[in-house]
Amino acid sequence: MEEAKGVVKHILLAKFKEGIPEEQIEELIKEYGNLVNHIQPMKSFHWGKDVSIENLHQGFTHVFESTFESTQGVAEYVSHPVHVRFADKFLQHLEKVLIMDYKPTTVRF
Repeated sequence: MEEAKGVVKHILLAKFKEGIPEEQIEELIKEYGNLVNHIQPMKSFHWGKDVSIENLHQGFTHVFESTFESTQGVAEYVSHPVHVRFADKFLQHLEKVLIMDYKPTTVRF
């Protein structure tokens, strides 16, 4: 199970449905960030809006990044009842979503 150890980044790209008020999006983001206070394997949470000048976002407007200590931590998070309840609510407001998990690697020159 050695490959399960080590920091894992959980990335979610989102495009919210048209017509959802900005205040509602902000409330959903607060709820998302609050998961770190309820789900032990979740170590940190960051988010932001697309600011790229390349215009290659394919409609995705927001990025959310959560950090875990292992792939097992991600699995615990995904199945945690607090996450499941939040995800059911959150996903209803999205037109598009893309989720990836990865282990950061540093390039050495």
